[in-house]
Amino acid sequence: MENTKKKNGFAGGIGFILAAAGSAVGLGNLWSFPYKTSQNGGAAFVFVYIFSVIVMGSIVMIAEIYLGRRAQANPVTAYKKAHKNLGWLGLFAIIIPFLIICYYSILGGYTVKYALNSFGDNVSILKPFSANIGEVILYTAIFMALALVVVMGGVQNGIEKASKVLMPILFIILVGIVIYCLCLGTGVSEGLNYYLNPDFSALGFKGVLAAMGQAFYSLSLGMGIMVSYGSYTGKKIKVGSSAMYIAIFDTLVALLAGLAIFPAIYHYQAETGIILKDNGIMLLFASLPTVFNTLGVIGKIVSFLFFGMVVIAALTSVISLLEVVTQFIIQKFSVARKKAIFIVAAITFLISVPIGISLGYALNGKNAMTLCGQNLLDFFDLVSNTVLMPVCALGSCVALGWFAFGSRSVKQNFSSNYLYGRLEDDGLKLGKFGIIFAFMVKYVSPLLIAVIEVFGVIDIIFPTVGGSRSFSANGLGIVLTAYAILFIAIAVYFIFLKNKYTGCNEDEHKLALAGGADEPDDELAPIEPDIKIPPKNKQ
Repeated sequence: MENTKKKNGFAGGIGFILAAAGSAVGLGNLWSFPYKTSQNGGAAFVFVYIFSVIVMGSIVMIAEIYLGRRAQANPVTAYKKAHKNLGWLGLFAIIIPFLIICYYSILGGYTVKYALNSFGDNVSILKPFSANIGEVILYTAIFMALALVVVMGGVQNGIEKASKVLMPILFIILVGIVIYCLCLGTGVSEGLNYYLNPDFSALGFKGVLAAMGQAFYSLSLGMGIMVSYGSYTGKKIKVGSSAMYIAIFDTLVALLAGLAIFPAIYHYQAETGIILKDNGIMLLFASLPTVFNTLGVIGKIVSFLFFGMVVIAALTSVISLLEVVTQFIIQKFSVARKKAIFIVAAITFLISVPIGISLGYALNGKNAMTLCGQNLLDFFDLVSNTVLMPVCALGSCVALGWFAFGSRSVKQNFSSNYLYGRLEDDGLKLGKFGIIFAFMVKYVSPLLIAVIEVFGVIDIIFPTVGGSRSFSANGLGIVLTAYAILFIAIAVYFIFLKNKYTGCNEDEHKLALAGGADEPDDELAPIEPDIKIPPKNKQ
């Protein structure tokens, strides 16, 4: 009888779902979602966000997980399997998480600092802490070390085990904080009314786009994570239902975060008469500590639990980002896991240092160490999240919807029914939803992602100032930098990787065994990758 466990992969569906949900649940859920909700009409934004998760996010997630599973390999090999000329998308999907790690780890360090300082004075520490580069580097290093330990353990013994512990803890803490905040009294009903009673007149087209973008970013799409994690799943793990549970868990965390934050903020405003208008990083590290401070001793406990929860969310996200890059290095260059993760962590940590310094200058009102008018953290964020990620997600839809099954007639090429049949034959069993998925992945999702990309670029190059759009040379520089990275990835792939063997999970497994690792007794042999490249080309 065939077992569900995989060599060097997830032991079961629950572990995979929790790990993938952990990658999706991050700072975007716990502070980006609430502040974007407050900027875009409250409950109306939430409604469009949920709708976008269903009609776009879940489709792209299924596509990315399945691309990884059918290849049983890193993103470069996964996209190369779809079509040899699309392997650059995989390289692109590795560059994006590398960039994100460099600045996300800084924010992770901030969350560690705030969690540990919860019983002190978190209200006034943001500026002095951000200006103290030695302290910023220390807490960034602590955060990175935590992630490093988990990824060193591998998929089953590191990522899966950690996710099974951390994700339930995160959820329990969040539910507890929500219950407490809903019982604060004054102002809670006003906060709930804003959050749950939709006013679509306050949303606007920009709000709709923001909700679509938030759904897209929140699910960790377009950054190789779901491809890498999908490659570690076996045939017994159902892609469709797993994607559904991941999307539900991620969305539930975001919604619960709003149920905690809005009642707390409105309670503070009712008690003090002071309106909090901070958003972005200031919401997390300035407004919320101020709110917790008004709750006395209980507020300090809530602060510790809240920031502890944020540390967990940030940690599970960085773990998944590190794994994408590490997986490729292990498989392509035959480097042991511990060595590979140390290389990735060391390089990203060194790059994070100037980013931390730049953010400190920005938070203290100094215009120094900037690129294209942005501090380095915001610059990296705009380049990776706003410009690059939609391109990669669009590529996953195109790869699976148009190229994954080789040459065919013009009629077949445009037929979603034909794609549905091929996906069924290839092992993607989605039942009655399959035909809808085939149509969505070929036509609807690529169109929606293209809209996000186009308007995201427009907002950067022609930002709204004083109610009207104006050209920004700095914005143009950001966009050109992002597309330059894209073209470099394409060039590197076609020059160095297209006709070379780029590795698969079986290589990683054999490498681990050669290093003395114990082979589990009840493992399912991995699916053989379809890409057959002569060993003489192996680099």
